[in-house]
Amino acid sequence: MSYDYSHRKSSLKIKLYGKDNLPLAGKNIKIKHIAHEFLFASGGFDAVEYAGGNPDGTPLSQEESLFKKELLEKAFAFNNFATLPFYLGRYESVEGQPDEKRTKAAAKYFADRNIRTKGHPLCWHTAWADWLMEYSNKEILQKVIQRIERDVSAFKGLVDTWDVINEVVIMPMFDKYDNAITRLCKEIGRVPMVKEVFAAARRANPNAVLLLNDFMTTEHYEKLIEECLNEGISIDVIGIQSHQHKGFWGKEKLEDVLARFSRFNLPLHFTENTIISGDLLPPTVRDLNDWQVDEWLSTPEGEERQAREIEEFYSIIFSHPKVEAMTTWCPIDGRWLKAPAGFLRLDNSEKPSYHVLKNKITKEWMTELEVNSSSEGVISFNGFRGKYEINCDSFQSSFVLDGKKDSLDLMLV
Repeated sequence: MSYDYSHRKSSLKIKLYGKDNLPLAGKNIKIKHIAHEFLFASGGFDAVEYAGGNPDGTPLSQEESLFKKELLEKAFAFNNFATLPFYLGRYESVEGQPDEKRTKAAAKYFADRNIRTKGHPLCWHTAWADWLMEYSNKEILQKVIQRIERDVSAFKGLVDTWDVINEVVIMPMFDKYDNAITRLCKEIGRVPMVKEVFAAARRANPNAVLLLNDFMTTEHYEKLIEECLNEGISIDVIGIQSHQHKGFWGKEKLEDVLARFSRFNLPLHFTENTIISGDLLPPTVRDLNDWQVDEWLSTPEGEERQAREIEEFYSIIFSHPKVEAMTTWCPIDGRWLKAPAGFLRLDNSEKPSYHVLKNKITKEWMTELEVNSSSEGVISFNGFRGKYEINCDSFQSSFVLDGKKDSLDLMLV
């Protein structure tokens, strides 16, 4: 199947100069794409312990540290965007004691490797802190706002993209267990809830990229987005979860989802993608969290199926002009619901899907070429957008291809 990626590319004419400020005429020029504009992402939760140590402040064992180091290096050998955990029940299990130090260490780990980060989530009814239940709804709202302003401010410059609020469609109806956020949302309503938390995040970092995120891909999520935009809520990106534990969505469903959510003319991020490489969930299971098993194994047949499905899913996503990011939720098996949904097995070994993704992202969807400059020192090329290195003899420079300009003067030093 062929896909159109022309919207991911731009053309550029570059006039090259040497250190003597003379044009580099008639030279062999090497152009190498080194970083994508598109955000290829993975969960980066393991960096919290790898970079920050255990929750009690002790370092990881050498064995644990080496395992996580290998996992992170493999996962981000081709991904340039990482999701970090900010679930309040985990991040601040005791009121007033946020896990800021370890999480900042993780964010710095990625920043040092030119990998952007996103915080997930600032507000959600699940994985919420028990201590919040002690307060009235009015106080809960104040605590939520204070938490958002504190953490978005504290991580400004390290984490500038946020899943502000998660799974609002079911939030007021959630009945698995009592929690402070459902209580609050039930009282004030979905749209006022979204309005409050987005306003808090925007105050804390006016330049942040703020997402509304949900697993619902039905008209109920469309209606929520519509109502929020009509209220003037400054949603920057629509987040779409695509957990496929019951089976592959397929081209028809994916293209339907893309068409319906593109109508809002906002960027789309596929924030949580899982495609199974073992037995699928029975269709009778309604909530993925209800499937509790001791072991859920990857199989050779399932891994081949996963590789094919991931290749198709990513290809359709990358070919759609509204999508800006795609996240493999768990790079390694077993991290969520024990699902074999990673591109790495439990022992960090690479599945076929790992090699499919790496080949797509680092070879098929990257630009590398050699051209000869003209007598005026000019070259022209068309390539996938992102950051580039350019070399001539022992001299080099870098530039960004972003489609915002069609010509550039560049000195190689």
